[in-house]
Amino acid sequence: MSPTPKQARQHRRKAVPTDRTKNVTLWRVEASWDHRPDDPVVIRTPDKKRARRVVDGLAHKGAYVIFQEHTGWDTWRTVREVDGAALLAERDAEQALAAAGHPPTPPAYRPDAEDRHRTWLARMDARAEAGRRAAEQAAREQAEADARRRRLAAEARRHARALMSPPAIVRPENRQRARHITGAQR
Repeated sequence: MSPTPKQARQHRRKAVPTDRTKNVTLWRVEASWDHRPDDPVVIRTPDKKRARRVVDGLAHKGAYVIFQEHTGWDTWRTVREVDGAALLAERDAEQALAAAGHPPTPPAYRPDAEDRHRTWLARMDARAEAGRRAAEQAAREQAEADARRRRLAAEARRHARALMSPPAIVRPENRQRARHITGAQR
């Protein structure tokens, strides 16, 4: 039995509260390297966990990675950007700190900076270089002081007899007579 026109007007299909836009569950990963910027890697997947694993894997290979979420009709919203080259440089700086014997980066040293290990390594290298230069300068000054002391000791040995006798002007045979001058000649 078909509904009457009045019943047909009042019947409404219940709205489904889901988004019916096509392909909104896609995730996109774009990665590029400095040595080949014109050949990026683009991966699309509906699996968010797989996309995150791909982001981490490409970042560990030194790529600059952009993680994007699909917003419908081939438009994308950037969720996260990862600079893999900077991460590798940070890891290398941390290893270089340990290899050089410098103290590790303190937790309170620029905690939010992405290059904190690299700047700490540069700071420790500069401090070590300044210490090395100061040690070289001190050694140079010590060597100059020792050479001066040896030179003065040799000179004193050489001139010891002359130094022990009174000056020639004091000896009686070299003494000059006083000249008396009258007032008019002054």
